[in-house]
Amino acid sequence: MLLLCIVCGLLALIGSKPCDSLGTDDSELLLSLNKQLLRSLEDQGTSPNPSVHLALRLSTHHNLEKENDHLNALKTHLHKDIESSLANRDPVVGRLALYTLALKASCFDLHSLTFTVNQMSEKLLTHLKREMEKEKEHIVFSDRPKTNYYQYSLGMLALCVSGVRDNSHVTNKLIKAVERGHIKQGDSDCIDTLAMAGMALQCLKEFDTEVQDAALDKALGVIKQKLLDSQRADGHMGNEFSTGLAVQALLAMGSQVQMCDTSMKAMRSDVRKGTYGNPMAMSQALPALQHKSYLQIKGKQCRDEDGNLVLEATTEPVTVLLSHTSVPLKVEVVKYHSGPDLYHVDIPKGISLVDALDLLQKKNVGFMFEKENSLWGPFLSTVNGERARQTDRRYWRISSDGNALSQGIKDFKIDMAQKITIENTSY
Repeated sequence: MLLLCIVCGLLALIGSKPCDSLGTDDSELLLSLNKQLLRSLEDQGTSPNPSVHLALRLSTHHNLEKENDHLNALKTHLHKDIESSLANRDPVVGRLALYTLALKASCFDLHSLTFTVNQMSEKLLTHLKREMEKEKEHIVFSDRPKTNYYQYSLGMLALCVSGVRDNSHVTNKLIKAVERGHIKQGDSDCIDTLAMAGMALQCLKEFDTEVQDAALDKALGVIKQKLLDSQRADGHMGNEFSTGLAVQALLAMGSQVQMCDTSMKAMRSDVRKGTYGNPMAMSQALPALQHKSYLQIKGKQCRDEDGNLVLEATTEPVTVLLSHTSVPLKVEVVKYHSGPDLYHVDIPKGISLVDALDLLQKKNVGFMFEKENSLWGPFLSTVNGERARQTDRRYWRISSDGNALSQGIKDFKIDMAQKITIENTSY
């Protein structure tokens, strides 16, 4: 599953002031992003996304009718999907945590919601706490969670904002992972995971927690410094798709960050350029651009909300014609225990990578692939008969001319000749 790395920055734990102020033009820009995210709910080809719902509920402006319809879709379709995963004992803590946060953001009574697994009905928060215990036990025996530290942090955050005390051993495992530098993707710090860990630990700091303040403060300090060190010259933290969570984490941790204004400007530039075309990317950027973070769900009241956000009537959808210009594409597949296989295909300029791979597969030259869906969109699960599974700590790393992709296979467009490498990689 594609994990996009993100976020933040450091100054000691001192008072703060707002990162950035919005002018009229910027407010209009963010309103357009808000509408774009709201309009994504109308896509009948996608499943309801709890991250999108979370961003809409944190937003300054609301369309309460559409948000309520989406909440009902989550309680129907996503609920059933999670229930099925629990019955099959599949990894589910990330989706379960986001579902919890989305419900909490709508002020839904979490104690009234249950899952029925093997004819036993238990509350949502009971399941989430149990899943976190399983993740913790996996760390004890394998020195890593059953899923990953991003989902582990997300689960901890969801419990915390819901007012549920985590087992101190669960919390300490995340603190130790931060101290020992275990939150990485390959040889690099994983910025989105560090950001999520920062928000989870900050929530615990503000909670009546059993964790010793010294250990907690030390971990928060490490996270802040790593996030600050990730900032590029253009203001992005990690990359374009991680900066939203990075800024969220900074706001949550209450730090005054010198480069925050530059990061905000970089994100607003991304909105203008249409960089955030994926609803998941928009859902992480919008709260940050509105100076909000997931921690604010904890005190959300759902009263006196501005429900006047109206979507203008859309025109007939524009039919996108394939380009008559072809570009050559090389596709290299590197399986776990075998040498590379190289394929060639000419594709229409501007099509997505997943469509290019589909064209290559139809040539019957020995290349085959299967994909699965995620909140970020489709991802490769099987290539040439070999599966890269999360349970084996492996995934298909995709790069273009040696540079790892920061977008998914549906979002990445091919506008020029290049070599795509698909490699079975451990993490």
